[in-house]
Amino acid sequence: MNAMPLKPRKTPNTGTMPGADDARWQQVLARDARAAGAFVYAVTTTGVFCRCGCPSRFPRRENVRFFATPAEALGAGFRACRRCRPGAPGASDAAQRLAALACRRIEAALEDGPPRLGALAEALGAPVDVLRRAFRKHVGVTPRRYAETLRMERLRGRLRRREKITPALYDSGFGSSSRLYERSNRHLGMTPGEYRAGGRGVRIEFAVAKSPLGNVLVASTPRGICSVSIGESPRELERRLSAEFPGARLARDDRALRARVGAVLALVEARLPAESLPLDVRATAFQRRVWEALQHIPAGETRTYSEVAASVGSPRAVRAVARACATNPVALIVPCHRVVPKAGGTGGYRWGAPVKRELLENERRAAGARGVRRRKPAAG
Repeated sequence: MNAMPLKPRKTPNTGTMPGADDARWQQVLARDARAAGAFVYAVTTTGVFCRCGCPSRFPRRENVRFFATPAEALGAGFRACRRCRPGAPGASDAAQRLAALACRRIEAALEDGPPRLGALAEALGAPVDVLRRAFRKHVGVTPRRYAETLRMERLRGRLRRREKITPALYDSGFGSSSRLYERSNRHLGMTPGEYRAGGRGVRIEFAVAKSPLGNVLVASTPRGICSVSIGESPRELERRLSAEFPGARLARDDRALRARVGAVLALVEARLPAESLPLDVRATAFQRRVWEALQHIPAGETRTYSEVAASVGSPRAVRAVARACATNPVALIVPCHRVVPKAGGTGGYRWGAPVKRELLENERRAAGARGVRRRKPAAG
């Protein structure tokens, strides 16, 4: 007769702070294996806890609790997942434990500003270089970037709850409003006040144009392009845009966006690269590193997800790279279609595998034609 599973005790989760939990939840959704030793997450409806990267189905956010170690989860009455074995030997080596300890110190000191790397290493009793390597390997970014991401995540949570901007920015660890506004365009994609209002009042102009791949919608704020999408129906593309920016004032203006639409269509048709386009997108530090790497892949070439992961200094973050590609809001400009599976084939694509195959084939043909034209003079 099987023993009944232990019912988790309803004890408060005091090991993390709201901002840290937001960041950890994003790592869970990305199945970020780099965080496998930094924390575990437990599901109250099943009584099971898992390591980050577990292949099991995602739980609902409201049913998830975070713990720093498997021992804490076991102490709260949860049992270990049999698929990812979070309590098994080797699940957390010395480097992972060091990175996890550093994360907790950064989280604890967030309101006072992130500790300097030297001070952090001294407090943990580790050489600076060892800490830096361990952190980059298992968290994927530098300690400074991690702290900045946590502060922005905490701020997003406070602004989503419609808290006043000034208390929210100081409680999130920003020493002054100028420091926040310097980063707002890069991290929020809009000012803190606009973000707090759910984008309400922000004017987003958009245009829809036909291409060989179907209709292409390009949307832009005054700061830059915020969305590019591909589909069969202009109405469906407009509906998606409205769902993405529910509080914004949307206005179709094909004339005002003619140049930007033309540049995006040039990318669809694999013509010569267009001039650099201004972007207005929100992203985590890791997503930005991945998207920057994608923009360095030449047209006509591809990279595997593992190659991209290695290029951003996180060779184990293959699934996180795939997630960053899937959440790319400005397709074509950030060419996530140039990333393919190591096993072969084109793999999935947000706008469908046939669209991805056609994009890649267009780029290969165009790259080949340009190569032929460059060689003709030498033949003479």
